[in-house]
Amino acid sequence: MEIIKADITDIVRLEPIFNMYRAFYGQEADKDAAIGFLEQRIAKNESVILYAQQDAEIVGFTQVFSTFSSATLTKVFILNDLFVLESARNRGIATLLIEEVLALGKAEGCSRVSLSTAQDNPAQKLYEELGFRESAFKFYNFAL
Repeated sequence: MEIIKADITDIVRLEPIFNMYRAFYGQEADKDAAIGFLEQRIAKNESVILYAQQDAEIVGFTQVFSTFSSATLTKVFILNDLFVLESARNRGIATLLIEEVLALGKAEGCSRVSLSTAQDNPAQKLYEELGFRESAFKFYNFAL
């Protein structure tokens, strides 16, 4: 198992698993839009995409966005996307991806890594085992 930081040349290979992730959240697959979205994030240095590769197959990925905390005057990572192929689950791949995000966050001087997840997502157990704690803050959205 290898964890690799994606660059622009990896985008076409990442598109299928990225669209599987989107389908998991009820979105229709759109190959061209997905490739365009990922290319822009990488080209503009707006996100870091890490992927797990086994025997030349991408079996999982995570995408992390940077932001900042005015309260702590520090950089913060938002672990926005995490997905492992169903056939590759329960083999520690998500753990490896998250651990790599945490190491990258430390290396870049982040004060924390934040994530949000569905109330019924079974991955909450993994997050808590890795040291994530539920925040005292509520998370709100305003759809535009």
